[in-house]
Amino acid sequence: MTRFETIIRGGTVVTASDTFKADVGISEGKIQAIGRNLPDGEQVIDAKGRLVLPGGVDGHCHLDQPTGDGSQCADDFYTGTVAAAFGGTTTVIPFACQFRGMPMQAAVDDYHRRAQGKAVIDYAFHLIVSDPTEALLKVDLPRLIGEGYTSFKIYMTYDDMKLNDKQVVQLLSVARQHGAMAMIHAENSDLIAWLTDTLLEQGKTEPRYHAAARPMLVEREATHRAITFAELADVPILIVHVSGREAVEQIHWAQGRGMRIYAETCPQYITLTEEDLAKPGFEGAKCICSPPPRNKANQSVIWDGLDSGLFHIFSSDHAPFRYQSETGKMLKGESTPFNWIPNGVPGIETRLPILFSEGVKKGRISLNKFVELVSTNPAKMYGLHPRKGAIAVGSDADVVVFDPDLRRVIRSDKLHHNVDYTPYEGMVVDGWPVTVLSRGQVVIGDGKLMAAAGQGQFLPCGRPEMARPKVA
Repeated sequence: MTRFETIIRGGTVVTASDTFKADVGISEGKIQAIGRNLPDGEQVIDAKGRLVLPGGVDGHCHLDQPTGDGSQCADDFYTGTVAAAFGGTTTVIPFACQFRGMPMQAAVDDYHRRAQGKAVIDYAFHLIVSDPTEALLKVDLPRLIGEGYTSFKIYMTYDDMKLNDKQVVQLLSVARQHGAMAMIHAENSDLIAWLTDTLLEQGKTEPRYHAAARPMLVEREATHRAITFAELADVPILIVHVSGREAVEQIHWAQGRGMRIYAETCPQYITLTEEDLAKPGFEGAKCICSPPPRNKANQSVIWDGLDSGLFHIFSSDHAPFRYQSETGKMLKGESTPFNWIPNGVPGIETRLPILFSEGVKKGRISLNKFVELVSTNPAKMYGLHPRKGAIAVGSDADVVVFDPDLRRVIRSDKLHHNVDYTPYEGMVVDGWPVTVLSRGQVVIGDGKLMAAAGQGQFLPCGRPEMARPKVA
């Protein structure tokens, strides 16, 4: 019988659809066999009592992304992918960001330079389009889609990124013609600007007022508008980082009409609340992200959506800005007004453990739904399946051996990102990866990094493969 390079023996294999006991045989970076009592390999990994999962695919994270306000991502492609790997993620998809006046190709070339020789796991790129010129719409973007950059993000807020309604529809038309996935950050920019100006005029500058400047209605209105654009262009879209009930209602309405509206949510919306933004002093800045966390009742709505299938992917939206830094949360010192505090929270390493502990262990979602959300659906959404996101013969041997009973207390100084805090400090989670393989090579084992910088490969993406949403 064939001798494999690596055997993962005796574990419980979990996919998006099945759960079964089996060995997994790996050679030449691929899964070669799945079955009982496979012959030994040159390396044997004991998975008895543990889960064997497809490596996580984080379809929304920010690594070494340039900004326009003087802030700086703390994680580059090395530290960010190391942290991802320790958390059970084996593929990341950050953003090549175009600024106005910059050719999209220049943004892509710059991002490849930033990634070169650093990643320890595989990666692909989304595009961020902020300057949809005629040349971009007719030539550059179609060409890049054909070259494997098959997803792009559209902002409806942030002054240096937002697009008007016509520009959004123009980009959705390109997505339809060329088979790309459009990701939309849905918040009403003008309403946020008016609320922000009003609060600042009243001297309300503390982190807590970030939530007041971005109430659910600004997300709800923009979500409805994005759905309308998608209906007009007859194209699927993904609404990213959905935070609460009002946006969920819009998505549910659209899915009920048979529209191909997909939805993403993130760890901050099942763990944090707006009360975290009101922590003493400047501490609330650690939890500022957009849309902001809502309240406990909205966490229940998000959980219902995760279980029912309204949400299709669960991403970290890892935005690594250091807390005590003039290029991070304290961009203008310890009294930085809320509208100047860089948006986003770190979470690339804690994504899988938090969803497993809060979801699977507490009976809110099934094991198979967990795998679907963190691995299989992101791989399908961004044209990487079945190479990624699957435990199947012929798939890349991106495999996580996960101990469902390993209890950890989340501490920033025990994580591997280059950020000086975690918003989940002190949170107890049950379940953590113990061995992580990327294309058959152990990258995390015995709590240690076993991969070198540059081991990760860039992945051109294909067309999205997502089925039409099912209404619960």
